[in-house]
Amino acid sequence: MTRLLSIDRLDVELLELLARDARTGVVQLASILGISRNTVQSRLRRLEEGGLLTGYRPEFNLAQAGLATEAFIGLEVQQGRLASIVDVLTAIPQVLEIHAVTGREDLLVRVATQTQAGLQELIERIVVIKGVVHSTTTLALTTPLHYRAVPLLKDMTRNAGWGRSTPAPRS
Repeated sequence: MTRLLSIDRLDVELLELLARDARTGVVQLASILGISRNTVQSRLRRLEEGGLLTGYRPEFNLAQAGLATEAFIGLEVQQGRLASIVDVLTAIPQVLEIHAVTGREDLLVRVATQTQAGLQELIERIVVIKGVVHSTTTLALTTPLHYRAVPLLKDMTRNAGWGRSTPAPRS
């Protein structure tokens, strides 16, 4: 059983700063938050070791690289074939992420291609994978809200206090 990590508002403020710019240094984070460098380092280490902070990744604007067509492909799969289909999908460069889901479809696959014709070719490649029973494709027109977690974490910790021995900064 995985032990849940206890976080407070200071942890979330630290994560929010990193979400804005993952390249922000420890000294700068400490200065912005009004805490010591050691506190920032120990909290980052705890968040990493606890499994909440899993990496520092850049965000990509795929349209700037010519990959302006994004879609979500829902796949219904034969029982017992999920893992093998995921393996095949993982080997396709245009597949950005795969989620196992409930409902009619078993997998939700996010993809990106240069053109709609390229998307059609990709769909044709995917639907012939052994074990794929049915597919539904939804074209993404825009992404008004990208993946985010900080507002949820802020809401969850709104009554959790700010640090263990540091008073909350006055706003």
